[in-house]
Amino acid sequence: MKMMKTIPALPVQNIEESVKFYSEKLGFTAPYYDDGFAKVVRDEIEIHLWASSDESWKNKGLALVADPICSGAESFLAGTASCRIEVKGIDELYEEYKKQGVIYDAETVVEEQPWGDREFPALDLHRNLLTFYEEI
Repeated sequence: MKMMKTIPALPVQNIEESVKFYSEKLGFTAPYYDDGFAKVVRDEIEIHLWASSDESWKNKGLALVADPICSGAESFLAGTASCRIEVKGIDELYEEYKKQGVIYDAETVVEEQPWGDREFPALDLHRNLLTFYEEI
């Protein structure tokens, strides 16, 4: 037995808007997408986006406190996920994403970490955290 690959699956509220964001801002292409799912790729990286757009939870009233999950695809889940993406050329990618306005915030820089990499965070359209890193 051998595990071969992992693909992050991130919740987003709107697939079409997210595909546009990943394409125009992050440099990915979308070989497949529909209303509920998208596959975006750049170089060797593949990310799946799934529609977290169920708004029925808003009608639960006080029952929401005891049982917030209706379908597992509630809109409030978008922006709660994160993943780490290994890259080569972290400084070039940082500059590209800084120009695109997707860096986490104005204070974000590429930082060396004690666990042996250099990294920076970015956010997708729905505020899922993407941490890009390069091993030292």
